[in-house]
Amino acid sequence: MPKNKALKDVKLFALDMDGTVYLGNGLIAGALDFIEQLKRQGKDYIFFTNNSSRVPSFYKEKLAKMGCFVEEDRIITSGDVTIEYLKTYYSGKSVYLMGTPLLEESFLKHGINLVQDQPDVAVASFDTTLTYEKLDKICTFIANGATFLSTHLDLVCPTETGFMPDCGSMCALITKSTGVEPKYLGKPFPETMDMVLSITGHKKEDVAFVGDRLYTDVATGVKNGGKGFLVLTGEATMADVALSDIVPDCIFDSLQEMAHYL
Repeated sequence: MPKNKALKDVKLFALDMDGTVYLGNGLIAGALDFIEQLKRQGKDYIFFTNNSSRVPSFYKEKLAKMGCFVEEDRIITSGDVTIEYLKTYYSGKSVYLMGTPLLEESFLKHGINLVQDQPDVAVASFDTTLTYEKLDKICTFIANGATFLSTHLDLVCPTETGFMPDCGSMCALITKSTGVEPKYLGKPFPETMDMVLSITGHKKEDVAFVGDRLYTDVATGVKNGGKGFLVLTGEATMADVALSDIVPDCIFDSLQEMAHYL
């Protein structure tokens, strides 16, 4: 799709954060200009990250420190999608969460019944406080029959110095140990598109997911009735595009280039 036409009918931009808006604690050049231009043109936007190690309030503060000021209700994580999924399909069930203290706090705040023994459901997230004890627990619970859910399937998380192991890599270890594959939530799955539409009131054909990963960010749009735009500031390269069965609606060097075509 020509770049000058790709953005024309988009009413809501669902922006990834890690590798798209920033790397580590630094904004990617032009990201803030893109967001300001969206505001000037009256186009809607939200931030959606698969990174479930943090919560929206954390990301609001992080963005503010970089000069990007947004309301907390414009930020959604795969952890939020998982909470809604649990409330909808496992209401009242006991849950073991392999996650950070921030995510545990969010689960409890939303009424999820977290336990440390004999859970009905075991949830794996991007746990940057992971210990062998936690791994042992979740594997035991899943082997004993607990339903295995995961916040997202990203294999690595981009940083200023490279990549660190993400939730999908942790789940691969758990699956090897138990023989059980999780049900993944977050991007690129329908539950994510459903939550975005529910929160914003937009139609799926008006939404574009923008990010640096083909198999999560771009796929959420193209597989669920919206658009998917790839930016080359994080994980994916043009070599990855050539090998992928996920075809972006359009490819941009960065949000800065996208701003030129708004």
